[in-house]
Amino acid sequence: MTTTLLTNIGELTTNVERDGDPCGTLHDAAVLIEGDRIGWVGSGAEADDVVARLARSDTGTPVVDAGGRAVIPGFVDSHTHLVFGGDRADEFEARMTGTPYAAGGIRRTVAATRAATDDELRARLAGFVTELHRQGTTTFEIKTGYGLTVADEERLARLAAEVTAEVTFLGAHVVPVEYAERRDAYVDLVCDEMLRACAPHSRWVDVFCERGAFTAAESRRILAAGVAHGLEPRVHGNQLGHGEGVSLAVAMGAASVDHCTYLDDDDVTALAGSDTVATLLPGVEFSTRQPYPDARRLIDAGVTVALASDCNPGSSFTSSMPLMVALAVREMGMTPSEAVWAATAGGARALRRDDVGALAPGMHADLVLLDAPTRVHLAYRPGVPLVRTVWAGGVQV
Repeated sequence: MTTTLLTNIGELTTNVERDGDPCGTLHDAAVLIEGDRIGWVGSGAEADDVVARLARSDTGTPVVDAGGRAVIPGFVDSHTHLVFGGDRADEFEARMTGTPYAAGGIRRTVAATRAATDDELRARLAGFVTELHRQGTTTFEIKTGYGLTVADEERLARLAAEVTAEVTFLGAHVVPVEYAERRDAYVDLVCDEMLRACAPHSRWVDVFCERGAFTAAESRRILAAGVAHGLEPRVHGNQLGHGEGVSLAVAMGAASVDHCTYLDDDDVTALAGSDTVATLLPGVEFSTRQPYPDARRLIDAGVTVALASDCNPGSSFTSSMPLMVALAVREMGMTPSEAVWAATAGGARALRRDDVGALAPGMHADLVLLDAPTRVHLAYRPGVPLVRTVWAGGVQV
């Protein structure tokens, strides 16, 4: 078993709550990686005993001196759309001059994705995965939704499953052009043949419950069909205006409802009384100039909040979780510690994972060494590449 000992960590974010601190912060800390798991976490003084024990066992364990820098868990990005073809930079440019965002632009990416080969999509996806790792993301979800035919949705799910276990079937992204006058027929297709083709590659089922996409009744039917195929539900909701996305997600026991830009008091109360995570996607508001979600309101109400990138070519073409942290602090009322927790442990909750998002014995050895003394610097120094070293499953990447 390969082992690595990180010592002289100035600030360690464990996300194991202690003394009222959800981040479970340790100073002058050390971490032992054993294989793909965390073997031990403790103080620098205790690390001397670990070094001595390792020396006696003659394992040849390398020791990494963090030099007083901060270490955090790897980011958990619980909402991405990374398998697609084409580009929509012109839409972004138009929005910056006043054109409002609309869900219909998804159909442009659908056309480009259908035209791309498997090898082209696979190569682009590999580039995005490298990009994620370089920015400290070690666990990530990928949605389908840019194929919208049985064959294309199946291949997107299959390609996504090559790089992550967290694959979401999103055949209900929008109604494709060829079904514009036959919405019911498309919903039938999603609930039957398309689900049967995609379920073997997927863990989750999602639906865009929003004006311009799918109604609450259609969304409920699609989610129920996904559950019947053994998938767990998620929801895109309340992005473009007030709607039924949040109430549907809570009623269906969804792991998360994502966007949550427009919420009323009933939505907040429902989320606070449920296990459904509110996943906020500040990159979308940055790119579309919509109002940012009110994270402060949600946290103060007792709602579990996650941050994710929503990396996609239309409304948030960024994979940077450090940017999400900075935007959440600057624009959404979160403290730096709350934002880092939401981008790590919160993302794990949104994926219903208890093996990532924290640093404790038995957890996946997913760590990020920052070129900074504290996690606060992720918001304090926005745009600066502070990720120095990343370990994913105990392997430096």
